[in-house]
Amino acid sequence: MRSGLQATASLWPPIALLYAWVWQAAHILGEHGPNNAVAARRQLGGLLGAMVRHGVRLGTLAGAAAHFVRVSRSYWAGLFWCYEVADLPRTNNALEQFFGSHRYHERRASGRKGASPGLVLRGQARLLAAAATRERAFSASELAGADRERREALRRHMESRRQRRVQRRRFRRDPQAYLQALEEQLLQSTLPA
Repeated sequence: MRSGLQATASLWPPIALLYAWVWQAAHILGEHGPNNAVAARRQLGGLLGAMVRHGVRLGTLAGAAAHFVRVSRSYWAGLFWCYEVADLPRTNNALEQFFGSHRYHERRASGRKGASPGLVLRGQARLLAAAATRERAFSASELAGADRERREALRRHMESRRQRRVQRRRFRRDPQAYLQALEEQLLQSTLPA
């Protein structure tokens, strides 16, 4: 073990420095970091600037630091919403767990590897129903008391999405026939009656 540590001793300082920088970024953006967007932006901006200025000290890990800086800057606009919107959590771990759990159960039930077409088309209703029923069971009288107009509007919206999907499928199957039918509809509507 001693010989292994001596042989790799020169590799440890860059690893320790990069680890300290990433740990500091996690602390800035974490639960115990600053409580306002201005301070968080300033601290993280200063850290990213230091990573750029002193990245050459990392040797072969300089590319990893540059990648971290580039990705952090690409997400910059959305990193600080949690400070500006009340009750918005700093991480979306619970939300990712919810969607991952739904995806897992759907794949297990259907045997599919990807999202089902039904989830793509009706996801806004299915996911809300799944989230609500995890919280508690609803009685028939509660479901019957739902706003009928909103339910019908949601159904119309989902049906229009389904129709657009059907049209895309028809186009992919036979583009020539689909375009011919569209052209005939256009000519029919422009001809005098």
